Amino acid sequence: MDVPLECIGRLYQKVAGRRISHISERFPERIEGVDSLFSIPDVLDRHEVDRPLIVTDPLVSKSSFFESFINDRETGYVVYHWVKKDPTISQAEEIAEFYQKNDCDSFIAIGGGSAMDAAKGAAAALARPGKRLSDMRGMNRVRHDTPFFIAVPTTAGSGSETTGMTALGESTTGYKITINDPHLMPDVAVLDPSLLISLPKEETAYSGMDALSHAIESYMNTPFHLDNTAEDCEDAVEGIMDALPKAFEDGEDLAAREEMLIASFTAGRALSASGIGNIHAISHAVGGALSLPHGLVCAVVMPYVLREYGSVAVPYLAKLASICDIEKDGTRQERAIGLIDTILDMNEEMGIPKHLEIDEADIPRLAAFAYREVNPWYPVPVKFDKKRFAKILRLVRA
Repeated sequence: MDVPLECIGRLYQKVAGRRISHISERFPERIEGVDSLFSIPDVLDRHEVDRPLIVTDPLVSKSSFFESFINDRETGYVVYHWVKKDPTISQAEEIAEFYQKNDCDSFIAIGGGSAMDAAKGAAAALARPGKRLSDMRGMNRVRHDTPFFIAVPTTAGSGSETTGMTALGESTTGYKITINDPHLMPDVAVLDPSLLISLPKEETAYSGMDALSHAIESYMNTPFHLDNTAEDCEDAVEGIMDALPKAFEDGEDLAAREEMLIASFTAGRALSASGIGNIHAISHAVGGALSLPHGLVCAVVMPYVLREYGSVAVPYLAKLASICDIEKDGTRQERAIGLIDTILDMNEEMGIPKHLEIDEADIPRLAAFAYREVNPWYPVPVKFDKKRFAKILRLVRA
């Protein structure tokens, strides 16, 4: 590891940690339960906004629940329903222009992480007119109030309904940039499990493992922890380990769907404070370059990164294993290994592969991208240099 860069990064994180200590005041209001989607008109009235822009994707916009929702309010909604699976900076800017053209005063993002990322990107653009979204990459660079924002997840995994983070693709490179600022946190999160009943098994698996990676990475990013961050991570990991196999097996299990929504929200709350790490840095590089689902890449990469952390990760993983009743009579090392093995077993049971088709020729640039993303923003327990990122990428492609 580059020692001067390591020192600069840790100093940056110390300063950033002081600013993060105030974000708990901004965490979104949580509304949950079956049919909670239809409480939104009351929320709008309470906050005195009346012309929201709904940001969603083509699939959600054709669903029966969406049609029922938009017809449930006397005053109509403005709808943007063209969000791509991997929204780009240019699409977020397009949505901001659409918002202004239609004289909107708030956002309702309905969908998975893509819809919320796109809407947050638009909110950031509106907050800083004249400043490019690419120049807001990193932490605390929005710094201005954004429009009132309601997030309605239709997957349980991104945690975007809680976080001040958005990931957007660059049209020229295909890589994703992340913007992380408390001003991008939604004001209200609506967790309605009935919206997830038709979620395919594949998306259930990918989004659930994404949430698990959020909780585990946040758990180890201790420099940015708030008072309840560790507890949020522990609750989320325990909830996901219990509910994800049930939700995967039976999509109509509303109790499991709701438990996954709450776990995703809780992991997202931890993520808002302590941030992501090396798992996500690699996933953003690989997913953006190869157009692979983000949760899939996180699921595949996670065990390799956790193993590469070595002894530094053992105390964290061992405690999480104990909470989940994994290898409860083993040593800390055995419990930590047991948790990683359990993640691998869950992946296999849900049809997630152990490897990805990455070309050897692409590894240097993917490693360089991951390295740039991590430094100096992320307070990871072990700073990887480009060689270690390349090592993991080669293990992933083996």
